[in-house]
Amino acid sequence: MFRTSGNVCLEISNFRPCEIPQHCLQLPTFRTNDLPETSNSCYLASVIISGPRRRRAIQLAHRVLARLADRSPSPPLHTQRQRKDPGDIRARSSSIRISQARGEEAEDEQPAGLSGLTMLPQMVAGKGGYSWKAAKARIPPYRQITHGVRSPRFLVPLAIVTAIVLLWRSMGSAASEVQRFYCFGPSKPPMRMTPNENEEWYGHLTTPVVFNHRKPIEINSTEIQHINLDLVKSTVDAVRNKEKILLLTPLRDASYYLAKYFDLLTQLTYPHELIDLAFLVGDTTDDTMAALAMELERVQNNPEIAFRSTMIVEKSFGVAGYGQSVEERHGFAAQGPRRKAMGKARNYLLATALKPDHSWVYWRDVDIVENPPNIIEDFVQHDRDILVPNVWFHRYKEKQGKMVDIEGRFDYNSWQESPDALKLAATLDKDVVLAEGYKEYKTNRIYMAKMGDRHANPHEEIQLDGIGGVNIVVKADVHRSGVNFPAYAFENQAETEGFAKMAKRAGYGVYGLPNYVVWHIDTDEKPGNA
Repeated sequence: MFRTSGNVCLEISNFRPCEIPQHCLQLPTFRTNDLPETSNSCYLASVIISGPRRRRAIQLAHRVLARLADRSPSPPLHTQRQRKDPGDIRARSSSIRISQARGEEAEDEQPAGLSGLTMLPQMVAGKGGYSWKAAKARIPPYRQITHGVRSPRFLVPLAIVTAIVLLWRSMGSAASEVQRFYCFGPSKPPMRMTPNENEEWYGHLTTPVVFNHRKPIEINSTEIQHINLDLVKSTVDAVRNKEKILLLTPLRDASYYLAKYFDLLTQLTYPHELIDLAFLVGDTTDDTMAALAMELERVQNNPEIAFRSTMIVEKSFGVAGYGQSVEERHGFAAQGPRRKAMGKARNYLLATALKPDHSWVYWRDVDIVENPPNIIEDFVQHDRDILVPNVWFHRYKEKQGKMVDIEGRFDYNSWQESPDALKLAATLDKDVVLAEGYKEYKTNRIYMAKMGDRHANPHEEIQLDGIGGVNIVVKADVHRSGVNFPAYAFENQAETEGFAKMAKRAGYGVYGLPNYVVWHIDTDEKPGNA
């Protein structure tokens, strides 16, 4: 045991005694060259540190060990070497133990400033490469590892890295959270705002106020159906918005016309999956029901032309006694009772077939023989409450040896009111139906049938006061509002003409297209009816 200055002592022991000059151990002038020449020796050096110069003592121990290792080589730790001379065989071992007097700190032989954790891979591997015995011998003790983990050199960088990671991860959510508390107005307290700034600031307050708040009621009953008619619109973009159309046709003794009717119906270009068909059959004496059922089956069994749905309503109104020849049906004497019965039939059919999802109602007579295939698209683009076309008919007569189409005018029920008609209506009983288009009443009304040029602009519009029922396109909300076809005298008009009068009284617009022609079958009415 040799003591040095600063209350530091260095003990170097050998299995074989050796003499070391005491001046070699003086700090800090110790020189390793002063160590005696020894061989076949293994040294055990320890430093007991209890003074302020402990680091210098540790460095001294490293130098002593290095010097002794250079002069007296020894085999690897915990290994044995065999030599040819049995007398010279001796097991040697060396180690360095550096500890504080308080037993709180330990360091292995490594450069100053490096912790045990940073030198762990080198200590395990050694110079001879990786091996299990060498690795096991060089693994630092548990106490040294725990001390390294607890040391500030490890904890401080770990805390800094953790703080950076947490800060980086919180930046994204923090930015969005800040936006929630963004306040409108200048960056000054309200007491320092000008009157204009204060008014502008309070004008952007959107604090919700709920009085007498009630918890919403949850209804799970399957027997209660909720329908929101606010979502049902009638727009010019009917196809794009997938607006559904209800096509209605009342039938009586119509078996002869059904084949042509369905040929034209299947040619409509409006998407058939958006069209619902509904028919009312009543007071018929022919095979209308059977012919209708067969045509519907033929159409619906063809996926390319099938419609969304079909419906047949059967209802008779007790008017079968009236003759149904063409001349009798369109004669003046039959117009009053016929119009009232037709009004009932239309209203029954409408009330039965109209569904909440229908946006448009298309009334179409069974005896139309020609029309543009895109007639529905053309009409909805006008965005009118009620719209009708001009209705003519083909009639061929021989002139100079050639058959010539006279293009007869058919529908005199579409007209504009006149002062003479208003004076005449004032003299009639309120229950009298004023049938237009007949010579019995001189009304001097302006008939759309006598207007128009089918070669001119087909989308030209005029306002009407009365309409016919051959082809009518109506917004469904007009019917939902209670405007229907009066089966009685409404302002001395009934059925479709009364429908137009009622719609105008309710504030809806009634329009006609004088240059847009739909062709009706030739009725061969009596001369002088118009």
